[in-house]
Amino acid sequence: MGKPSPFAITISFTSLLLVIVLLLSLRASCAAPTPTTDSVYETFVHCLRNNINSPNTSNIVFAQTNASYDSILRAYIRNARFNTSSARKPLIIVTPLQESHVPTAIICAKSVDIQIIIRSGGHDFEGLSYISDEPFIMLDMFNLRNISVDVQNKVAVIQAGATLGEVYYRIWEKSNVHGFPAGVCHTVGVGGHFSGGGYGNMMRKYGLSIDHIIDAQIVDVKGRILNKESMGEDLFWAIRGGGGASFGVILSYTIRLVPVPEIVTVFQVEKTLEQNATDLVMQWQQVAPHTDERLFMRLHLHPMISNVGERHKTVRAAVMTLFLGGADELVLLLEKEFPILGLKKENCIEMSWIESAIWWDSFQNGTQPDALLGRKLNSAKFLKRKSDYVKTPISKEGLEWIWKRMIELGQTSMAFSPYGGRMNEISANATAFPHRAGNLFKIEYSVNWEEPGVVAEKNFTTQIRRLYSYMTPFVSKNPRSAFLNYRDLDIGINHHDNNSYQEGKVYGIKYFDNNFYRLVKIKTEVDQENYFRNGQSIPTLKL
Repeated sequence: MGKPSPFAITISFTSLLLVIVLLLSLRASCAAPTPTTDSVYETFVHCLRNNINSPNTSNIVFAQTNASYDSILRAYIRNARFNTSSARKPLIIVTPLQESHVPTAIICAKSVDIQIIIRSGGHDFEGLSYISDEPFIMLDMFNLRNISVDVQNKVAVIQAGATLGEVYYRIWEKSNVHGFPAGVCHTVGVGGHFSGGGYGNMMRKYGLSIDHIIDAQIVDVKGRILNKESMGEDLFWAIRGGGGASFGVILSYTIRLVPVPEIVTVFQVEKTLEQNATDLVMQWQQVAPHTDERLFMRLHLHPMISNVGERHKTVRAAVMTLFLGGADELVLLLEKEFPILGLKKENCIEMSWIESAIWWDSFQNGTQPDALLGRKLNSAKFLKRKSDYVKTPISKEGLEWIWKRMIELGQTSMAFSPYGGRMNEISANATAFPHRAGNLFKIEYSVNWEEPGVVAEKNFTTQIRRLYSYMTPFVSKNPRSAFLNYRDLDIGINHHDNNSYQEGKVYGIKYFDNNFYRLVKIKTEVDQENYFRNGQSIPTLKL
């Protein structure tokens, strides 16, 4: 090539600015109109057909005009607050049938400049896997549910669209002395549950789901399928507790199974305030986070109308337990450590680990394990959830004050899940999930309601927000911590149009503590354009 002319080299800065302004003006005046839903669909489908080498995409791509669109969208909506005509719907729903469909969907969605949102089970409490404030394509992973269990090597490979119930069932099919530490609700999807931490009633013995993940597959923003080795240490760290949806699309996790005894023990004991529930909760705080790590005792607190004697408002405390051992040993242990509970052997039920999973999920006695395979489609309820962590025991005076507030509000309940045991032994920065040693228990605030409409929603969400406010003196501070899988937009939101680091930091510090800063660094490295985003995703640093 020849040398550039002197004019090209010496063009003035003012002239260059003028040229840029003219070009921008011309581009603006000639800009194409905003693409229609039909044109987006046609372009997306054309791209998909070319890249998956199949002329038929009708069984994986659904436009809003498709007869199956509404049923597919509603099937995994788990919060009826977001199952409304006013909620923004996906322009297109993609339901991949094989893993190779996922990178193609990402490449094609980017080609039409439309965001992708990922849904695995729909249990995110704020609906972020199926709603957005900008146009989007929903990638629904429910068909990718294969589970391969290798008992000899004590591992399993689980696709992101599988449910926890399916995981437990497939392990049980191969072994009655292996299990996995994860949640108690069988319809929860693996993709979101694992990537946010994944806790359940064996966490005091075995920690969280993420503490037993040994490999993963993720599709990144470039459409590459990466495993632990190719994604690198940082990204593998991030998708264990930092939420997978900020970084790409999780295809599968490889987990290490844990041993469980052939016989475990469960029980539930309930007491009201009139039956000394306050002293029971006081003693629970001293025992539950410090007892034998095989013992998990969740405490449910619920306002109710007492039917004993004259009807009046009270609070019921229910202790719900899994013990990885027999009833005789458990009764002796709690006679010594938790005498106010008054546990008797007749209160206990010995069973297999798979039966305990069924019992904890509130199935009727005698329910067969295959019930865990049910997905409860179209079962959305109106609900709101919030979370907290408690680092120092709540005083008796504090508890009595809390009971009064709960009774005044009338509907909101709390569940205390004890920490300690294995949770104290894993470093806060071993994974992206930071809430380890120093926490006595986690609080889940819950409110459910039946009536649709703005008035009912305002009434019940106001109740739970008031109880959360009342609890401020008793919970963690600076930051007031929260649990990512109990998604709560009240604690902060990032608006898609500015990808604000400052907005992201508001909720990010609460969910991730100091791990937030490493998550931001990793996000910036793997998805600088912030393609994978939602109202509480990890922001990027603008370089």
